[in-house]
Amino acid sequence: MEQPLAPYSVCNLAAVNLAEMADKEKKTVDFEKLKRTVAVGVRMQDNVINATPYFLEENKKQALGERRVGLGVMGLHDLLIYCETEYGSKEGNELIDQVFETIATTAYKASIELAKEKGSFPFLTGQTPEETNRLREAFINTGYMKKMPEEIRRGILEHGIRNSHLLTVAPTGSTGTMVGVATGLEPYFSFSYFRSGRLGKFIEVNADIVQEYLEQHPEADKNHLPKWFVTAMDLSPEAHADVQCVIQRWIDSSISKTVNAPKGYSVEQVEKVYERLYRGGAKGGTVYVDGSRDSQVLTLKAEENTNEQLSIFPEEPHVVLVDTITDLRSTDVTIGSEVGNTCPVCRKGKVKEIGGCNTCTNCGAQLKCGL
Repeated sequence: MEQPLAPYSVCNLAAVNLAEMADKEKKTVDFEKLKRTVAVGVRMQDNVINATPYFLEENKKQALGERRVGLGVMGLHDLLIYCETEYGSKEGNELIDQVFETIATTAYKASIELAKEKGSFPFLTGQTPEETNRLREAFINTGYMKKMPEEIRRGILEHGIRNSHLLTVAPTGSTGTMVGVATGLEPYFSFSYFRSGRLGKFIEVNADIVQEYLEQHPEADKNHLPKWFVTAMDLSPEAHADVQCVIQRWIDSSISKTVNAPKGYSVEQVEKVYERLYRGGAKGGTVYVDGSRDSQVLTLKAEENTNEQLSIFPEEPHVVLVDTITDLRSTDVTIGSEVGNTCPVCRKGKVKEIGGCNTCTNCGAQLKCGL
């Protein structure tokens, strides 16, 4: 969970698109643009707190009392690719550390400036000046604040701070996909996959950043991209965990991050990953072992779904979206997500409308929803 909350707290999230923070000509991070964007984001989210209609008085009291916001990111992997830096590498982690230090310090400075302008969050304000000073002293001596630069800690003692929390890295699955960048702080699972079109035929889809690279480098081979086009399953679980721990140092709430592990990863190996996350300072973590569920949305090869589907795809390591698979071969059996079709997941059941969703009568897969 990326946002631990107090009773009746409100989850007020936003995300900076880090792909837009790259200087593509210089292959570096535009840190000044990043600072401006973060400062505007903090002010915007603080305004949202007042603009929100609260349906429960308890929510309103808590939200206006702590003024918690969670500014996060999307497109981290895109930023690294534009900087020609490999996700999970030593150089990549050093750059990530600089990026998130900039985000954290800028966000806290912006919140201090807002406190000068509009006042601290009420829960940090006592009945007397002495009580307020004690609250501020306690605030800057929490574990996270002890790691912040001294100028920020002094600024909070002198002026207070507008928001109790400022940073959260949520998954941004829908918004990241909508704008065509890697979601949250995850690396791309794959740069190429198949999806079904309106006519039921498979269409090959390449990630926008790959298309952009190929257009700029016509001589490049999409099957042999530079090393900084690493994917989630190319990384060791330890590399995934280390990236999360580097970022956690600068995040006052928590982080949504999946540590991808290969098939056959043992319970003992998973345990060691969690221990690594704990020792690295992560507040939580998720380890997903490939193939550990009967059906999963993303897989690297078609044969990991069913042998029958293997002949549909080339040997390249494309991702298959399981919920859109249809059989392209000439056959009397219609396999798909429409009512009456044979289920594309288990190939045994029939698709029927159950509770508003087209559902397999054998495996229960929900293939299409009309709600």
